[in-house]
Amino acid sequence: MSISPTKRMMGRVIGAVRPVLIDKVERDHRQSGAAFLRRRIVVAITLAIGATLLGFSFSVRQGDPAFYPLTLGLAATWTFGSLLSGPLHLGQILRGGTLRRPIITPIVVGLLLAGLFILGALIVRSIPTLARLAEDVLGYARLGNLWIILVITLVNGIAEELFFRGALFAAIGMWHPVLISTVLYASTTIAGGNPVLVFAAVVLGTVVALQRRASGGILAPILTHITWSLSMLFLLPPIFAGAA
Repeated sequence: MSISPTKRMMGRVIGAVRPVLIDKVERDHRQSGAAFLRRRIVVAITLAIGATLLGFSFSVRQGDPAFYPLTLGLAATWTFGSLLSGPLHLGQILRGGTLRRPIITPIVVGLLLAGLFILGALIVRSIPTLARLAEDVLGYARLGNLWIILVITLVNGIAEELFFRGALFAAIGMWHPVLISTVLYASTTIAGGNPVLVFAAVVLGTVVALQRRASGGILAPILTHITWSLSMLFLLPPIFAGAA
């Protein structure tokens, strides 16, 4: 019996994403007990400071210049805490029987994720309550300097992955790191007071945490995160503007 084109395509998609989301490569990233404890202490302090700064950044008025130093300070906090916590790893995936740095596949995953969010946005914009919540987030991009917002989006995306899928993921240990890191990542966005932002963090956090578990490093999560973030920055505002 012949395989339909749709099933053949689905098989190819699954085969492409398995190495970056599911199949776990072998690695040895063990630390001494003292180093592991130090990482956990640094991560806990960084998480508390970062969540506070994130809350402050979303408490300022849209278009307020104070938004820029607050968000850049947040990126600096995630980055400094990550580097101080201990070694970070780029990670590898098994492709064609060879271990390689994950580059193309994470970008594709980011684009697919962005596509799903765009489809969701087309539904959300027709629901006034949800549309207002989404606009509360997009307003920072609309009323700010686009090029500065672009840099902030890029820098914060990298910094968040250095911390949440780098330092924090490693500090969790072997007990449900995907679930715990995603919950903590989403919890920090609660300070922003926007359920849409929390939902986006849950979805994105789950995908990049799976990538971290599979590859053992932060390169795949970083590439997916910034691909998704930049897509949202340029594609979402026109969708909601059209609904106004």
